[in-house]
Amino acid sequence: MNTPCASPIAETTLAAYWLCEMDSSDSQAIEEHLFACGHCSARLQRLANLGAGIRQAVEKGAAHAVLSAAFVRKLKDAGLRVREYPVQPGASVACTIEPEDDLVVSRLCAPLVDVQRLDLVFEHPAAGTRHRLEDLAFDRNADEIVVASNTPFVRSLGSTTLHMRLLAVQPDGERELGLYTFNHSPYTR
Repeated sequence: MNTPCASPIAETTLAAYWLCEMDSSDSQAIEEHLFACGHCSARLQRLANLGAGIRQAVEKGAAHAVLSAAFVRKLKDAGLRVREYPVQPGASVACTIEPEDDLVVSRLCAPLVDVQRLDLVFEHPAAGTRHRLEDLAFDRNADEIVVASNTPFVRSLGSTTLHMRLLAVQPDGERELGLYTFNHSPYTR
């Protein structure tokens, strides 16, 4: 059993170290602490295991992510090719993914200002699947949720229809904010 650390490394610092987002002098100080501290080393290992689990879920097509618009801008500024589909509640969009695309995002427009908790439901009627993401982080003033779809999953799709539903979850029940329909076609040149 690891002895508790007298001055544990903050979770955000461990994540920055693991993602190589630190300058070399800060990174060296963290490494020195990790070599001497079994407690913090074990916490870093748990973080790495979590990352591996997320990677596996993404590769299997079982994960989607809600991103901020600012993060999507950063990805585009870094050179990633991002295909975007803005959709209004009750509307549908024809969509695809091209070989050069790194990421596909859906911009689900919705009034969020009075929402306490937000859930997102993915439906693939042809496959008979339904997945619900609960208690999403969101900006009440943004009027949209940006959803990054699992790229390998989208590439594997043939011609099909997918749905996303945004649900406001209140103490007295749920209220649908919008149903968004995606008519997917595989890319052909």
